[in-house]
Amino acid sequence: MPKNVKPVYYGDYLQLDKLLDAQSPHSKMHGPEAHDEMLFIIVHQVYELWFKQVLHELRAIHAEFSHEQLDDRALQLVAHRLRRVLTIQDLMNDQVGVIETMTPQEFLEFRDYLVPASGFQSIQFKELEIRLGLTRNTRIAFDQQSFYNRLNNEHRAYLEDLEQQPNLFDRVDAWLARMPFLQFDDFSFWDVYQRAVQDALDRDEEIIRKNASDTGQLETELASLQANRDNFSALFDNERYKSLQENNQVRLSQRAMLSALFITQYREEPAFHLAHQVITSLAEMDEKLTIWRYKHAMMVQRMLGTKIGTGGSSGHDYLRRTTEQNRVFKDFFAMATYLLPKTALPDLPTSVRQALGFYFRHD
Repeated sequence: MPKNVKPVYYGDYLQLDKLLDAQSPHSKMHGPEAHDEMLFIIVHQVYELWFKQVLHELRAIHAEFSHEQLDDRALQLVAHRLRRVLTIQDLMNDQVGVIETMTPQEFLEFRDYLVPASGFQSIQFKELEIRLGLTRNTRIAFDQQSFYNRLNNEHRAYLEDLEQQPNLFDRVDAWLARMPFLQFDDFSFWDVYQRAVQDALDRDEEIIRKNASDTGQLETELASLQANRDNFSALFDNERYKSLQENNQVRLSQRAMLSALFITQYREEPAFHLAHQVITSLAEMDEKLTIWRYKHAMMVQRMLGTKIGTGGSSGHDYLRRTTEQNRVFKDFFAMATYLLPKTALPDLPTSVRQALGFYFRHD
């Protein structure tokens, strides 16, 4: 039995009269309509629709992380919605190939009619970046100067207010930092992991000294090993870790980084399954966004060469630099620096393993 009283008509429900009447090529205002401008409009409108859905998911995810506690049911929902975002990102990345069916000359038929409109003015994309955790001071210099210059007062005020609120990165950092298992009864992950790291590096040094063919090779490999020791020691030293943060080498708090390492190293423990999925999905989301930026940059180079963008940027060069700079969860990639092989990990105490597992007793 239908739950609605009034019958629903397909076109009315989707408001197709509005949706399909929302394409108005500017070229026909100045002469014959440029055929490929319709493709250009539709591709960008579809991007904006996907941005809307991604923001819909991210707002819900952010709300879950804003709670003081995040139980397994909520974490399952977060993991599910992140996987949906990743699937949408695949579509967005593939969509670049659709617009690349337009040749540079076909684009030039209408490009100059669009000045000064620019992707800078995609409020949804800017909101997506801010909600994820891209801050103004981590953007490239041109972006810092021009971020708000091309927006109207309403949009500028909306985004500036959004920048003052905790973002998803902040919430994820706080969630990781309050994980209880770093210190559990007499067990301290900091201590046992530090000893395991020391033992692993000592074994590496022993192998290097036994197998070096000459003095030059020995010195080179020992220097590389010392660099690894320095990286690990900074992980456990408060002041050195703060220095890494101040130099923008890491962004996660020290406790959050150790929690993420603990979860990743012992991801097979039942209590860590969902948490590891979330960490992996956040890293993958960052990766797919980077791929989208890169494909966009390559597409712009193909269309414009070295011409400036309609919004006044350096076109391809600007987009290429944002690809390298505008990443949020790159600490989850850099975490591989601190991982140990499974064989080098210390066994967890029984009390910790039981707390991380699922135990059912039938009386």
